[in-house]
Amino acid sequence: MGSHTGDKGPVEVEPMPGYLDLIARASSVMLDAWRDCSQCGLELSRRTLLENAFMTWTEIALFFFCAYMWTQVRRGLTESLFMPLAHWCKLMPKDAAKMPESAWKLVFYTMSWSYSTYLLFFCSYSFFQDPPSVFYNWKSGMSVPTDIAIAYLIQGSFYGHSIYATIYMDAWRKDSAVMVVHHIITLALISFSYAFRYHNVGILVLFLHDINDIQLEFTKVNVYLKSRGGGYHLLNDVLSNMASVSFSITWFWFRLYWFPLKVLYATCVSSIQSVPNIPFYFFFNALLFALLLMNIYWFLFIVVFVVKVLQMKEVNDVREYEDEDGVSKAATGLKPENDDVEHHNSAQGKHVQNGVTKEKHL
Repeated sequence: MGSHTGDKGPVEVEPMPGYLDLIARASSVMLDAWRDCSQCGLELSRRTLLENAFMTWTEIALFFFCAYMWTQVRRGLTESLFMPLAHWCKLMPKDAAKMPESAWKLVFYTMSWSYSTYLLFFCSYSFFQDPPSVFYNWKSGMSVPTDIAIAYLIQGSFYGHSIYATIYMDAWRKDSAVMVVHHIITLALISFSYAFRYHNVGILVLFLHDINDIQLEFTKVNVYLKSRGGGYHLLNDVLSNMASVSFSITWFWFRLYWFPLKVLYATCVSSIQSVPNIPFYFFFNALLFALLLMNIYWFLFIVVFVVKVLQMKEVNDVREYEDEDGVSKAATGLKPENDDVEHHNSAQGKHVQNGVTKEKHL
């Protein structure tokens, strides 16, 4: 039990709950809130939106401008740095096509997570140590601190860019459709949390999620580099294995432990205690719970990955599509027939994007 100083003197820091306490208290508080919401409906939602959502046209224009700039920056870095680097490293064609995507995401997430870390641990904000404090002194239309507003502009515009990039620029994977939904939900959370001035909890959510993206892309870059030049490079193999282990641990710790027990407890329980009749209480919590469900969904991929490691199998991204027909033909020494090639290229609506077979499901 600790304390921090608020506007009215020292405030006790509430200890982080356990899973059972979260489920019990959150379900009780949300059920009571639902029973008390006798006027809930479209009319109340419309009125609440008009009275509490604040966003200027300048901020909206900046969002679209920065989303466009992220796309151009990625294309510029890919053409001038990442692709020449892949060529210089003599990566295999399939790795050379995918490495720029991972390198770009590694650069961005390292930058964005470092900034979130700076805000939470090197500024005066105590949101990580005391999550309920994200709703202390909340007021409708309150000003957003400049440093947090910058973080929101960076993250919001990046996820706007990412919706486009996942569909048109990235390699298509088994979970790409889920990834598009994830980006839409994340962008909705960022936009609405800024408009409703829930920016404090938003910074905490971003901090708890970006670290895993850094480790994932670092792992993939080293997987691509370990076979460069037609040889085997031990250092990159060791780095990829270390990063994958760290990724598995921190995914559970940050997204399945800290996220529900810090963020969801604060938004479900503390928010309505600090701000009775807090606007769009159920809407924001529904989006956060959807985010948690997707985190659990991706954790299943991680479990499959760990099982492959324990079985000492060749480890690839389990989300990738496998060319089973091509593999079997190569294994038997048979040359694919023209009909097989045409069928493979036309089946299931696949096309090649940046040298990578990409299947459209949307």
